[in-house]
Amino acid sequence: MRILIAEDDAISRRLLDAYLKRDGHDVLAVENGVQAWQALRAEEVPRLAVLDWMMPGMDGVEVCRRVRGAADLKYVYLILLTALARKEDRGQGFEAGADDYLTKPFDAQDLRAWISVGRRILDLQIALTTKIDELEGALRQVKQLRGLLPICMHCKNIRDEEATWQKLEVYIEHHSDAAFTHSLCPDCLALHYPDLDPSRKTSEVGSIS
Repeated sequence: MRILIAEDDAISRRLLDAYLKRDGHDVLAVENGVQAWQALRAEEVPRLAVLDWMMPGMDGVEVCRRVRGAADLKYVYLILLTALARKEDRGQGFEAGADDYLTKPFDAQDLRAWISVGRRILDLQIALTTKIDELEGALRQVKQLRGLLPICMHCKNIRDEEATWQKLEVYIEHHSDAAFTHSLCPDCLALHYPDLDPSRKTSEVGSIS
């Protein structure tokens, strides 16, 4: 997974980079919030970002706030990294849009756990987005009959949107998921095929007896 590290302290940045690369991640490391924001606006956006709270130019909280305010960005899982451990600080970070919070000093096991949680949530989010896209695609393919349809009072043909007259069953097949199979109702059977009408044969038998 592609992960962004934004940390102005060189030692912490190298440690984060080493830990994440050891776990097989593709790491992009920057040293301030401005560079982090630029990286998150680039074409290949990292799926997850570890942002130091205190950074020159733009801090991690402001980066979170900008990411959440950018409607055109794909969802990025944001982890704030800081020595601030008060409830008020945590609340401020979450309010700005952070998904998780990692306090300094951190160890590799804690970092790995938060990255794992972030990855699971991102995978679920991608799966949900895919299902929504599939549903919207299916709904777009559903054709519906709407409006006032001119129908011939004699032959029952229908005039479509292009002012072309066509048979009723053809129009319905083109505008819905319905399909037709030909049959005979009892009235038409008696009118057009009297020799095949079972009710007539029964009545004839009764009259002969």
